[in-house]
Amino acid sequence: MNISDHAVLTPAEMAQADAAAPLHGRSVAALMQAAGLAVAQAIRRRFRPCRVLVLAGPGNNGGDGYVAARLLEQAGWPVAVAQWGRPRPGGVAAEAASRWRGPVVPLSPVELARAGLVVDALFGAGLTRPLEAPLAHALRGPGAPLVAVDLPSGLDGATGQVLGGEAGFAPQAALTVTFFRRKPAHLLLPGRALCGEVVLAPIGMPEAVLARIAPRAFHNGPALWSLPVRRAESHKFTQGHVTIPAGAGLTGAARLAAGAARRGGAGLVSLVAPDRATALLLRTGEPGLMVAEEGVEALLADRRRHTWLAGPGLPAGEPTLALLRRLLRAGRQVVADGGALTAAEGQPEALRGCAVLTPHAGEFARVFGAPGADRIAAVRAAASRCDSVTILKGADSIIAAPDGRVAINDHAPPALAMAGSGDVLAGLVAALLAQGMAPFEAACAAVWLHGEAAYRALGGAPAGAPLLPEAVLEAIGGAIAAQLPG
Repeated sequence: MNISDHAVLTPAEMAQADAAAPLHGRSVAALMQAAGLAVAQAIRRRFRPCRVLVLAGPGNNGGDGYVAARLLEQAGWPVAVAQWGRPRPGGVAAEAASRWRGPVVPLSPVELARAGLVVDALFGAGLTRPLEAPLAHALRGPGAPLVAVDLPSGLDGATGQVLGGEAGFAPQAALTVTFFRRKPAHLLLPGRALCGEVVLAPIGMPEAVLARIAPRAFHNGPALWSLPVRRAESHKFTQGHVTIPAGAGLTGAARLAAGAARRGGAGLVSLVAPDRATALLLRTGEPGLMVAEEGVEALLADRRRHTWLAGPGLPAGEPTLALLRRLLRAGRQVVADGGALTAAEGQPEALRGCAVLTPHAGEFARVFGAPGADRIAAVRAAASRCDSVTILKGADSIIAAPDGRVAINDHAPPALAMAGSGDVLAGLVAALLAQGMAPFEAACAAVWLHGEAAYRALGGAPAGAPLLPEAVLEAIGGAIAAQLPG
């Protein structure tokens, strides 16, 4: 599958696509007709005929709503339109509005309360300011299911945040129908939750418009990367060696990371013990896991130890930063997690040159400052500043490369919200790096596979059921095998 099929477009980029479509033989009027048809078809597939109230704004999103209203009425549904502003005379939205012959009613809480289904075709992704108070008040009231055209009104299409913050409002949609490509708000929280079910409908937009846009953001998934494949001549050294320094007395994080690295396909995985007592404890673990007691300098003499994971269980202090500096000076590819990130609080330059950084929101804020509403921009800036692929971990993980590429991951159950999950992810990243994947692709693949393993470990249980990281470990092999050729 073409990677461009998974491009994620900002509202500004989607506007560029709309503007370029006529140059490739597809008029805006034809796109609007196709969009309205897609909305009407999605509604008819999911709902029984009922009284429909279409809320139509003054722009092209409202034009899509007028088309959907007319097509639903032609199918025998009782439909009324409530206008919020009139389309600009002479525009395609005005033409669509002129073809509506059905009832036009006030946009009021009373009318919304009478509806069995509400279609939000007010603004879509084009809104840049909070909803006006009377409109927000009216939208708070309906108990009927709401279908959003492109996006629920009041969401920032570029960030997934509600415009106006805590003082703003966007309605909860049961269904969102969008077109051509997703926007960031379809994947980022809270927008993803407010969208409900998302239908991505083709509307005949020429694919050639993407050449002008050159998208740099993508919906994470297997189309973005290919996993390493073992050949007949492969052996443990061709599969890479992951080395993980462990903290004294805090071995659980390093052991989870090592377990993930082994199951992620690394040919060898070593834990480095800081002292004899810790070494004895580590040797009680899995028999295939190696434990080294030599100092870091001695281990660095082995050039085959090219991939290091620094952080799980390490203390946040100067010794950890010194370890990080030594690994980077030696030219090793380093995944920085946990203690290494906390040790770099307020010192992002200490992380410069790492292959991959894996901060959660708190660690990110300590190193780089609070990401703010535009998390994509913040992660891009962090990746550029440190010249490191950066994963902002969460229910909607954002993976950014120093060159500006971004992947948004929504393939992760709430069950992963448990201590140890990040250690498993870091181990997976290191394993894929050790096997030769490029840092951005390795990070994207590890984040997706981590979520896939969690879904597999859950089986038929709810996505938010308790799930130990150890259970995720045992599902990694199956998640990887399902993505390999044949």
